[in-house]
Amino acid sequence: MQPFPVSNSTISTSHLADFLQKEYKFGSKTDCELLKTGISHTYLVTTESEKFIFRIYSLNWRTKPEIHEEIRLINHLKDNQIPVSYPIADPQGSYIKELNAPEGIRFGVLFSHAKGAKALNYSAGIHYRVGETIGKIHRLTQNFKLNRVTYTPEILLENSFEYLKLFLNPEQEEMVYMADLKEVLKSELDKIDQSQVRFGAVHTDLWFDNMHFFENDVTIFDFDFCGNGMLCQDLGYYTMQLYNLEKDETQFNLKLESFLKGYESITRLSDEEKRVIPYISTSIYFFFLGIQCQRYDNWSNVFLNEIYLSRFINLILKKWCDYNKIFIDDKISKIS
Repeated sequence: MQPFPVSNSTISTSHLADFLQKEYKFGSKTDCELLKTGISHTYLVTTESEKFIFRIYSLNWRTKPEIHEEIRLINHLKDNQIPVSYPIADPQGSYIKELNAPEGIRFGVLFSHAKGAKALNYSAGIHYRVGETIGKIHRLTQNFKLNRVTYTPEILLENSFEYLKLFLNPEQEEMVYMADLKEVLKSELDKIDQSQVRFGAVHTDLWFDNMHFFENDVTIFDFDFCGNGMLCQDLGYYTMQLYNLEKDETQFNLKLESFLKGYESITRLSDEEKRVIPYISTSIYFFFLGIQCQRYDNWSNVFLNEIYLSRFINLILKKWCDYNKIFIDDKISKIS
């Protein structure tokens, strides 16, 4: 009997270990452990002497040219002594592997293992170091053009809203709110004085889950959503994640101030970029909700459903908008 076609599979760890051992000429003892599934699957690879990360992109998620651009950006940062998890080529100099999965050809890339571990809550001093690191990244990525997505309002808002409509009734309260919020955000993004805002290659997904901390050092990884956009969108997303994690407002303000001081010790933020941060950060959250809906097959049905999306909008997105005084009033935003 022929195997039934699938839309999304999980590669066997033991078979992947054998494959990587041969492809990268590792020693006889090579182990593989699945760390995370999702749009990409992440594996911890352990040899006799080192640890690595192997990422397998889902079918039709990234093209080879897009992955090569991600690699080009990370190598640019690595070559300039930025602490990042970097891609590793095989002995023939190739970075991208092709895996003949049941659903079709999937691409994989081996990365260095970032020293240290993730941390959910860390000191103001470490936030300063994170700000420094992102400042150094932005100093290198300003005007650095990638042959990848440019994060326009259409990509962040319009496309994402269409994917949300697949899961939420357009007439329910949360979707009415999102429709109005979309127009407010578009209006504010259209008003940006682009002469006062820096553009270049952006990470887009900078938060604690994509960083490892070791003593006072931070290593950045997972550039899967890198593209072209306003550099301040990276700061906006980080700030919003800090707001959601830090329940004590005094601590939030302290850590945010330290993070921004670290950033501006390397490169300055313009007044216009500071003004834009609440709007672009909210747009990025809008975007990631759309991504979850777009790639439904990569997520658990229990995780991604109408209740989850409604709670996310009410408990996270609205709370952030209220904090920044982004109000819906005839589709005009009022922010202090």
